[in-house]
Amino acid sequence: MKRIEKAERILEILDELYPKPPIPLDHEDPFTLLVAVALSAQTTDERVNLVTPGLFRMARTPAAMAKCSVEDILAKIRSCGLAPGKAKNLKGMSELLVREHDGVVPADMEALEALPGVGHKTASVVLIQAFGVPALPVDTHIHRLAARWGLSDGKSVEKTERDLKVVFPRAAWARVHLSMIYFGRGYCPARGHDLANCPICGWAASKKRIAEEARSGGGGPVSRKAIAKNKSPAKKRR
Repeated sequence: MKRIEKAERILEILDELYPKPPIPLDHEDPFTLLVAVALSAQTTDERVNLVTPGLFRMARTPAAMAKCSVEDILAKIRSCGLAPGKAKNLKGMSELLVREHDGVVPADMEALEALPGVGHKTASVVLIQAFGVPALPVDTHIHRLAARWGLSDGKSVEKTERDLKVVFPRAAWARVHLSMIYFGRGYCPARGHDLANCPICGWAASKKRIAEEARSGGGGPVSRKAIAKNKSPAKKRR
């Protein structure tokens, strides 16, 4: 089966499982989304959603965040991974937004990537989820699934992003990004996964890939609890 044909079938399955995949990070505007995505590195979305209400009560705009000390920001986000560096970056990005963008988050990849603590993936998420600019951010879940499904050789995140943009239609990139994340969490974990019985890996993964992962600790299927948690997400975008 050709990659594009495989991608078409995969998209049909993902659309059936996640017809309207919600954005998992709570936010109200481009800036609060940018902050939430920046905080999500090395921690869970659930943890970020617990932290951001207190942070945004203190400062919900670039101007307000820029006036806060790094110590004050750190006190609000301490339970997030890599909190000291993130606190410094949040203040730095806020100051730069005020100084160079009139306190407005730019809808431009180069400008976003110039902000402290903002890499290509974070910038891509903000572009597609806050501004509707076509992008296909690749995280660890998407990188893993693309390799398992034979849609990319998996040599790098950058290569995976390029490959996925070729096989999936541009209009579907936003929902592909979100639904692959949910599928990776609910059906297709990194460890303890039975590829042969996965609703997509079972037919999309090569026999060689299935055998290799089984030898390296594939084991039993993901738990029903994880599947139920991610099968029909009900969170609404704010």
